[in-house]
Amino acid sequence: MPKFGAGAQVRGSGTWPGCAVLTRKLGGRPEGTAVYMTSWLLIEQPGPWAPDALEPVLAKAFGGRPIPASMRALLIRRPGKHQRTAGPRTVYVASGLPGNRWLERLEVDDLTELADLDLTGVAHGRAGHGEAVEGPLFLICTHGAKDMCCAVLGRPLAASLGESHPDRTWEVSHVGGDRWAGNLLVVPDGYLHGQVDADEAALVAKAALGGQVYAERLRGRTSARDSWAQCAEIAVRRQTGLRALDAVIALKQQNLTATSRLVTVRAGEDRYAVRVALRPRDHSEDTRCQDRLNLSEYVVDELRRI
Repeated sequence: MPKFGAGAQVRGSGTWPGCAVLTRKLGGRPEGTAVYMTSWLLIEQPGPWAPDALEPVLAKAFGGRPIPASMRALLIRRPGKHQRTAGPRTVYVASGLPGNRWLERLEVDDLTELADLDLTGVAHGRAGHGEAVEGPLFLICTHGAKDMCCAVLGRPLAASLGESHPDRTWEVSHVGGDRWAGNLLVVPDGYLHGQVDADEAALVAKAALGGQVYAERLRGRTSARDSWAQCAEIAVRRQTGLRALDAVIALKQQNLTATSRLVTVRAGEDRYAVRVALRPRDHSEDTRCQDRLNLSEYVVDELRRI
């Protein structure tokens, strides 16, 4: 794994580490930080990506048609040297809804061929848009133009996983949460991992290929509605050892205070009550990625079977 100081740059009169480096230094924990997404539109875009590389691709493909709120559109490219190439592009659509996960592939010669794609149908979990593909895909964020930490920590991770799983591994554009790089998203399973190194990525991939979830370095289930549910599910997985994709699902939650929730979680045949709190972190520092990095984290204060 690359040294955490790699890529640090000088701003003004001082030298700052990247946000992902500093997050690890401060002991930041990724639980409960997954971005909400229940479906995906993945468009192959070879070559380097500008910070706003996704917008012109979507504009050409769909004009002004909006992407559904629960769908995440992302660019993908194969690990390695990034050069613009002509020829057909691979496009994936996928659903990550519990009990209704699927992955389909299309090949297009021009982005305008996507104009009639039923995005609403995909977002609602309706299949039948392309060739069915047996998942999973392993998507590693390497969007360095958005945040250099994703490039510094993501590209070696993508190269390593690409060697062992070349047909399943793609670099992906910004998935959110640069401070948690390297970020690894499993599609269509819908589990997002952060602070992953090459050895842990291999464990994530092994679990996913067996239809299971690797509970360490887990940011959360992307189809869970919020951070409280994500954090509670992770805690129950670690407590019970349950690893099947839908073995642990948050059912409901109760507001206790402005910064705490009581989450009811189904785990196999059992139910658990999990009290989750949002805790501020007093310490913050400058980074090369933003002026100040301030961490707060979701923590479990109580977990009991009910």
